[in-house]
Amino acid sequence: MNAISKKLKEFEMERGIPATELGVKEAKLAFAHVSFSLVALLIGGLCGLLQTLVRTGVIPEIAGIGYYELLTAHGLMLAIVFTTLFIFGLLFSFLGQSFGRFEEFPRRLGWVGFWLMMLGVVLVTWMVLAGEASVLYTFYAPLKAHPVFYIGLVIFVVGTWISSGAMFRMYADYKREHPGVHPPLQAYMSIMTVLLWVVATLGVAATILFQLLPLSLGWTDKVGIELSRTLFWYFGHPLVYFWLLPAYIVWYTVIPKIVGGKIFSDALARMSFLLFLLFSFPVGFHHQLLEPGISAFWKYIQVVLTFLVIIPSLMTAFSMFATFELAGRRNGATGLFGWIKKMPYRDVRFLAPFVGMLFFIPAGAGGVINASHQLNIVVHNTLWVTGHFHITVGAAVALTFFGTAYWLVPLLRGRTLTKQLNRIGLIQTATWTIGMLFMSTAMHISGLLGNPRRTGPAAYFKDSLVADWIPYHAAMAIGGTILFISILLFLFAMFQLAFRAPKGIEEFPVAETEEAAMQTPLFFENWKLWIFVTFALIAFAYTVPIWHMIENAPPGAPGWKLW
Repeated sequence: MNAISKKLKEFEMERGIPATELGVKEAKLAFAHVSFSLVALLIGGLCGLLQTLVRTGVIPEIAGIGYYELLTAHGLMLAIVFTTLFIFGLLFSFLGQSFGRFEEFPRRLGWVGFWLMMLGVVLVTWMVLAGEASVLYTFYAPLKAHPVFYIGLVIFVVGTWISSGAMFRMYADYKREHPGVHPPLQAYMSIMTVLLWVVATLGVAATILFQLLPLSLGWTDKVGIELSRTLFWYFGHPLVYFWLLPAYIVWYTVIPKIVGGKIFSDALARMSFLLFLLFSFPVGFHHQLLEPGISAFWKYIQVVLTFLVIIPSLMTAFSMFATFELAGRRNGATGLFGWIKKMPYRDVRFLAPFVGMLFFIPAGAGGVINASHQLNIVVHNTLWVTGHFHITVGAAVALTFFGTAYWLVPLLRGRTLTKQLNRIGLIQTATWTIGMLFMSTAMHISGLLGNPRRTGPAAYFKDSLVADWIPYHAAMAIGGTILFISILLFLFAMFQLAFRAPKGIEEFPVAETEEAAMQTPLFFENWKLWIFVTFALIAFAYTVPIWHMIENAPPGAPGWKLW
């Protein structure tokens, strides 16, 4: 930060304006998203704790609140609301750091999008807590919720589209003002992430608007289940990468700065994100391998395309550990693995994302198992899948977001991360890791023993045939309890960082690229080409199967409200 910028920040602090590397208005927009994401984290975490304790028999069902209400609220609040709000707040921050102060029009669009998201969240939460939408976060047909639930989902998605439009406008303005120049890496990655989100949500918007909402309003009396699930998983699998890509942005651009290194390769990072865009969509059938309405040929095609997504993940792993090794050797490391000792493990900004990276190793291996037809038969609809889900989004993504929040929240609020709060962050990271190990390990093992997912307390859980599940239920309850304690520690630290920590200027940790790295090719910026290729792959993978679903559609099923 130059002398003029420092004087400006000092002047802002004297006037009571939060000091931040972002503009004050930009920081407020980003903090609004992040702060409400933390509210969703608290609600979703509490529902998850209660749901785990009820399912494992530690406590009886809570009067007036059904098990599937808790399960629905847990999934929606954490998998959709917490992640989406935090991601949009983080991406607005990255764009502010990249482009400077926002123009008035995109900033207003960002606020319109935010308030629409809030309205959607209120409507959805209202219906779930009222017992009118116990349909889980996948809201599979023919389960039927109240129309307001689906209207809330639509409003939420539209809000994200408007916020995405604001980001696209900022990026386009930069490109127009800087022809032939690569936008900063974190800006490129941010736009790739929201582009993936917009294209993915077209599927879920279609099933809600043309199938589920008309069913709930009584305009139709039946729904096509296979088509609805296909449209959902067209969205549901790219959703995983929507969670992961912001974590990858932090891994690629922030972590190198924190460890005292540089970005290994700007070109490699951009290519990995481009490959995620291309191969995230035509893969949804690997969630439907045991459904009879899709031919084996098209399942095979999408499984092959699924394995192609492994490539950018391996590129990311190579880039990150190359960065760590180069940084360690700059700090005096010798020998093959000497660099491991040079990492700043006492800095929560590094430790939490690093542990998330380690969790992603078994998570990625589990993903390969889930996408393999023969192996999927063994684990399909068991708690193995739930365990995989938790170490993907609940460990790799969540831990990265936690570590990010320890520098992002004070940066947005004009405060600093203190040693005491950093220490709390280290404890919180440890508790989250221990809790997730207990819970996810128990889920994986009991899933292999046949323990089903999506099921509440049932009499057969006490049958001697499934007695082997009981110890794993206890481990899940222990893990869930530790995880909730970790959430409370995290929220305490965030409150302190937002309102009580000393005022000051927290660094926005974005690294530079290695001098020896290859020059980034300009064809990465050919957006028309890559969007065309993306839709061409989608058309190839989905047009014929969806046409067959419509042409050979069964009579359909009436909607059901079971809980």
